[in-house]
Amino acid sequence: MRAVTVVESGVDILDVDIPKPQRNEVLIKVFACGLNRADLVVADGGAHGSAGGSGTIVGMEFSGEVVEFGSDVLDLEVGDRVMCSGTAAWAEYAITDWGRVIKIPDNNMDFITASTLPIALATMHNAIVTAGEFIKGQSILIQGASSGVGLMGLQMAKHFEAKMIIGTSTKPEKFDRLKQLGADFVVNSKNPKWSDEVLDKTNSEGVDLIIDQLSGYTVNQNMLATKIKGNIVNVGRLAGGPSEFNCDIHALRRINYKGVTFRTRSLDEIRKVFKDMWSDLSNAVSNGTLSMPIEKVFDFKDVSQALSHMRGNKHFGKLILKL
Repeated sequence: MRAVTVVESGVDILDVDIPKPQRNEVLIKVFACGLNRADLVVADGGAHGSAGGSGTIVGMEFSGEVVEFGSDVLDLEVGDRVMCSGTAAWAEYAITDWGRVIKIPDNNMDFITASTLPIALATMHNAIVTAGEFIKGQSILIQGASSGVGLMGLQMAKHFEAKMIIGTSTKPEKFDRLKQLGADFVVNSKNPKWSDEVLDKTNSEGVDLIIDQLSGYTVNQNMLATKIKGNIVNVGRLAGGPSEFNCDIHALRRINYKGVTFRTRSLDEIRKVFKDMWSDLSNAVSNGTLSMPIEKVFDFKDVSQALSHMRGNKHFGKLILKL
């Protein structure tokens, strides 16, 4: 099969063996793949010595049809149309644990649309509902709202009836589109006074919950913009991991600061994340309340162009590889 594989110079499409599913795994014939920023780290592994390294198949989000599964897999049949997350996804066939497989709703959703959803849905539901302990009527700020996961976060906050939804972006040209997707107002996280803007909009109290996909330079401003005894959930580090953390602000505002990642979760924990998410959101996905704008669809052979487009960081919505 063809697979986007890390090589010394970057990535190339190579012929590799079709994987064989283990007892808990499902083999999928892939029709579309979603691009995520974490894929850039893997794709750059050959050239820059990052995660994965030469020989690694890139990709973590895809849709397609079930062709085979292991003996522990229940509630799936050969031919089922599914959307999934996992590893080694940018290939003609991919395997993943059964707990990361979601049947595509029977509402004429196509494979391209389905490939935009699994990671954003699971990540944001876990961050907002489980880790963030969000309650209807609270205020929420999505840090890095113009990313794919951030766009889903805005819609999810609206779906869960937040009283105020704030988004951040460093691209002013994206502000109006973020408002169309649910943000009541948008601030530029590069503005040294953005936390003052948030306090001004919240009667000097701050927001109940921040979902932080940036970290880095935003850490202390985030705490200033969070209500006393509020929650911050650290989802991503797009602005960098290491940062000077102001312990005084943290203590004075008595902030619950939580970190989340899939990388240190057990299979059982990941299965629960997906099960809880789909239990809460399947109807909202099926009826179109939660969806993802698509910026551009690339042919599978044009994967290098797709990666370059993502590095440019000018897109709004998902980039897709179509097989």
